[in-house]
Amino acid sequence: MGIIVANLFITLDGVYQAPGGSKEDTEGSFAFGGWQMPVSDDEADAAIGAEIALIDALLLGRKTYDIFAAYWPHQSDDIGGTLNRVPKFVVSGTLTDPSWAGTTVLPDATAAGRLREEYNQVHMFGSGVLIRSLLAADVIDRLHLWLYPITLGQGKRLFDAGTIPASFRLAEPARSFPKGAVSLVYERAGDVETQDMPGA
Repeated sequence: MGIIVANLFITLDGVYQAPGGSKEDTEGSFAFGGWQMPVSDDEADAAIGAEIALIDALLLGRKTYDIFAAYWPHQSDDIGGTLNRVPKFVVSGTLTDPSWAGTTVLPDATAAGRLREEYNQVHMFGSGVLIRSLLAADVIDRLHLWLYPITLGQGKRLFDAGTIPASFRLAEPARSFPKGAVSLVYERAGDVETQDMPGA
């Protein structure tokens, strides 16, 4: 049985919108597209590249798929080579003719969860809406947060109203990078437990 790994570039205040460029996702008049590069560095970039090299299949939500499909087919570096080579899956109820070669459309989170039966490492990037659906269906095995030392005060957030209560544990030691980014890999650890402080 393989695993589904959700990779998300995220700010201290939980924003994951448009890390890569000013035109990537301007929904909601988002003004900070391209926030990731100024707080990244060679070590962090190398770690992200190493993570991408592990991919056996790529899973995306519809909006992230459209962004990736417009960019990565035209890239021939190591990352582009990997993303263009591996099978790609997009969860969508409206897409019928995907443009990126090697793409299969899936109807829902349940179908996405079954990818673990076919592939060792299914990785996601972005796709916050889909990540929330997969967490609710309990089919994400690892949540890999690439946490960057900035706050934006606006933008799409992963954990917002409607988040399913759950607890997590570190699956790997946390790793920090020269400009302050931190790699945090979590796996599900069951339900949320509560306990009063002594004397409370």
